[in-house]
Amino acid sequence: MADVEKNLRIWRSWDWSRAGDEWSEWCGGTEAMWHGTLMPRIHRFLPAGTILEIAPGYGRWTQFLKEHCERLVLVDLAENCIAHCRERFAGEAHIAYHVNDGRSLAMLEDESVDLAFSFDSLVHAELDVLASYLDQLARKLKRDGVGFIHHSNLGAYSRLAELARKLPPRLLGPMIARGVVPDLAAWRAEGVDAKAFAAHCEAAGLPCIVQEKISWERGLYLIDSISTFTRHGSIHDGPPRVARNPLFGIAARRMARLYAGGAGLDVHALG
Repeated sequence: MADVEKNLRIWRSWDWSRAGDEWSEWCGGTEAMWHGTLMPRIHRFLPAGTILEIAPGYGRWTQFLKEHCERLVLVDLAENCIAHCRERFAGEAHIAYHVNDGRSLAMLEDESVDLAFSFDSLVHAELDVLASYLDQLARKLKRDGVGFIHHSNLGAYSRLAELARKLPPRLLGPMIARGVVPDLAAWRAEGVDAKAFAAHCEAAGLPCIVQEKISWERGLYLIDSISTFTRHGSIHDGPPRVARNPLFGIAARRMARLYAGGAGLDVHALG
């Protein structure tokens, strides 16, 4: 499909000199984002026997995940990403590396994964790709396995996004910067929303137990969703919970100020 090919072209030719850390700058850096944003959301699933990381890029989150599992499996469609991770984590015998076609998890045994993780990568994937991964994860997750996937919710604003794209660039850019319209510059998949993702989870036999619809770097629009799912009957299964978090970006920026401050930082002034 076109979106897989586009992703492959982009990540093969991307300037990876900063290993993806540039995408964490707005929230205080990669370490701040891991400890302030991700660990509070996944700590109850760690440590894990086997973690699958889909689309690790140059190992932005791998460097942390590897400390919380017995086995870590990296799967990415860009061979340059996997090659870099092999070199970066060469001393880690418990990491396995695979280049896939942007859809397949055939390299994994059934019922072998405790935690499937992807953050700030599959936001660029369209619904057909996400559905393909979900269908396979229904078999790859262990009985009590969990998936934690960050994906687009821009599809919830499809009409507004369509209207915004008709604006001249000289107007659209400032409106995005001020949060007046959804952040189209963030390159989110426009055919994906949280409701459709949850429906595909259910169809695959993976009930969504938590969906957190979140804002991102600019504005209060909930252009993303973090979805946590498991298998029916697992120890984590339960009534679905859906949360709207338009202050996600603001909280992340506050974390940035905390991490960026020096000895004279007035924490109480941050609110």
